[in-house]
Amino acid sequence: MLLPQTKEREYRFKLALRMGLPIFALIIALVSHTLIDNYATLNTSFYVESLILLVFGIYFILYLIYNGFNVKITDDVSKTFTREYLFEYIKKELKKGNTYTLILISIDNLNDINRRYGIKNGDKVLEGVAKWIGSYLQEKKQDNFPLGHVKGGDFIIGLRGSAEEFSTILELMCLKSNEFNIDDIEVKISGSISDTNYSKDFDYIVENLFELQEQRRSSKTLSKEDTPNPSELEAAVVNAINHTRLSIMTQDVYNDMQIEFKECFVKLKDEHGKLLYAKSYMKVINRLGLSVEYDLMVLEELILMTKEINGVFALNISPTSFRNEKFLSRSKELLGDASIQVMFVLSEIEYFSHTSRYNAIINSLKRSGVLIAIDRLGSIHTSFLYLRELDIDVVRFDTYYSNLEKLENNHSVIEGFNLMAHEKGVKSWIKNIDNEKSLTLCQELKVDYLQGKELSMIEAIS
Repeated sequence: MLLPQTKEREYRFKLALRMGLPIFALIIALVSHTLIDNYATLNTSFYVESLILLVFGIYFILYLIYNGFNVKITDDVSKTFTREYLFEYIKKELKKGNTYTLILISIDNLNDINRRYGIKNGDKVLEGVAKWIGSYLQEKKQDNFPLGHVKGGDFIIGLRGSAEEFSTILELMCLKSNEFNIDDIEVKISGSISDTNYSKDFDYIVENLFELQEQRRSSKTLSKEDTPNPSELEAAVVNAINHTRLSIMTQDVYNDMQIEFKECFVKLKDEHGKLLYAKSYMKVINRLGLSVEYDLMVLEELILMTKEINGVFALNISPTSFRNEKFLSRSKELLGDASIQVMFVLSEIEYFSHTSRYNAIINSLKRSGVLIAIDRLGSIHTSFLYLRELDIDVVRFDTYYSNLEKLENNHSVIEGFNLMAHEKGVKSWIKNIDNEKSLTLCQELKVDYLQGKELSMIEAIS
């Protein structure tokens, strides 16, 4: 029996005992009172007291039963700990100060299973995977470990010890799952592992698990030197925003071999002047809800740095800022007195729904002279809705197509995207052109804006 099931039974037993206490108290009170007063006729107070005890006893029992249904420690579908109870349980373990390891196990194709086989079969897969994880770890002599369903197809396991002790178990588990089926349904599983050597803070460890999972799926690895301490990084990011410590570099973007505009690349600086890279600090900014403050800080600093410069500068803007009234009004105010024109580059994945709302924002900004670009056209999330519905100025191809081999293999795809964009009066843009052959091919495809080290290097604003 898994620990979650044992704990659930233990919890229900304790609840039953608590429900019985008022009844026991009532009986004891009545008996005691009767024994004390048995020599005389029972008076009215005895009945009043009994009634009061009975009413409060019943109320207390009903209250406990009601709250018993509200408080659950196991998930109905997977029969593992709920996320809330799991997190509470592991945080208590971390307070003991011993080295502790968390393992994330994900069902990568759960959405496909739900779509192809139905939600009921998806639920069956969740329970089956939980049982499989439990039996596999028990075979490895791991007992009474917390296992919880966090979200979707994601489970988290807690084990006492360091990640080095269990990394082999995780690898073998993932290998063993290559031919894992539940009722003839193929289940694809992946995992990641982290421990308290990374951080003593539970939330940081969980965040790191999902980050490692993404890196693993994309076959990217980071060395320990590239992975900053999360609490130190958070403090450095907040400090950098509060004191406007940042570096802005630019790279020229060409149209017909003439510089059309510049793209900006931003890095924050810590108090010692060390650069913090966007890939590591943007998650901190999003988690702390500092997107608007960050984007406004960058825009203000860019305008300050370019007081004596004319031209167009492209700047990445988060979707949170893009729909924030404070950011929109302040950016219009700043750009009204600026010598430069700004192009806001928006992430392609973020604007799939509510296009009419976003279009109203786009047109409002365009009236203030802002150009709008949608990034990562042609990626896995591409929607032609953007070209059809949004009044944008530029679309930038996903960097997947910047590779020479991908350019050659997807020649007709890029040509088709390019034609659709031009039919709507939208310019096309491709970046990361790093050789002459790629440059020639992009020119043949009639891509409007070209960018990369073959054309120019990244440099400080001058």
